[in-house]
Parts: sequence; structure tokens; C-alpha cells
Amino acid sequence: MQIRPIEAGDVAAVAALLQALARRFIVHEATPEGAATFLRENDAAAIGRYIAAGMVYHVAQVDGALAGFIAVRERSHLYHMFVDAPWQRRGIGRQMWAVARQAACDAGGDGRFTVNASNYAVPAYHALGFARTAPMQTVKGLPFNPMAL
Repeated sequence: MQIRPIEAGDVAAVAALLQALARRFIVHEATPEGAATFLRENDAAAIGRYIAAGMVYHVAQVDGALAGFIAVRERSHLYHMFVDAPWQRRGIGRQMWAVARQAACDAGGDGRFTVNASNYAVPAYHALGFARTAPMQTVKGLPFNPMAL
């Protein structure tokens, strides 16, 4: 497995993976409007804007294929972490997190992080050391769980 910074040529594949996994694991709990908003705010164009705004993305590849990706905003907020279903529970998320966390700290972050976890992802974030900071919330029709490390 290789974890590396995202490249322009990765954006379409990252967006497609995000869309597929969000439909499977996240937006089914949202209102129809919330699901549409989330998917629109996380398409390839949006990811390009996030990168241009300074969000730091890394991709994980196994045998050249995209297995997952991670993004950190402002060296303190874990914004995206998605691992393709066949690769889940194999340590890829943990390894991506280690790389992204180190990059954020190396860039001046203080080591404190937040995440807004989907209900599906709460156990994964607990395993990484995150803890809930508030009950489940819903914004723009999408439920999430505020967590911090």
C-alpha cells in the first residue's frame, strides 16, 4: 500500500469513491434534501475547490488502485476519511490517519483534531482515539456526531 498526497489526476476517482460510499453508508440517514446537498457539496468540483482552499488530501493505493482517501482542514479538522468497502477493517484508515495527522502537525497543527462522524463511522473514530463531544446533531438535513481527539 502507498499513501501519498493527492494529485490533480486523482480528483475524479476520489469524488466517485466518496459519492458511492456516501450513498451506501451516510446519506440514507439524511433527508432527501440533505442527501442531495451533501452529494453536491462533495463532488469532483467541490473537492477541487477544497484543495485550492488549502485542504490537505492524501490517497491510499493498493496495487495502483484507489483504496481510500483522507482530508484535513486547517491542520485540525478531519474532513473526509473514506475507505472503499473491500478494504475496510484492514488498517488502511488507521494508516491514512497516521500520515494525515503527522502532516497536519508538521505544518504547524497542535495535535488537537475534530471530526463530524457519520453514525456508521463512529466506531472507527473511537478506535482512533476520538471521543464524542456532543450528542448527534443534524445540519442541512444530515445527521453527524461531533467528536474530538
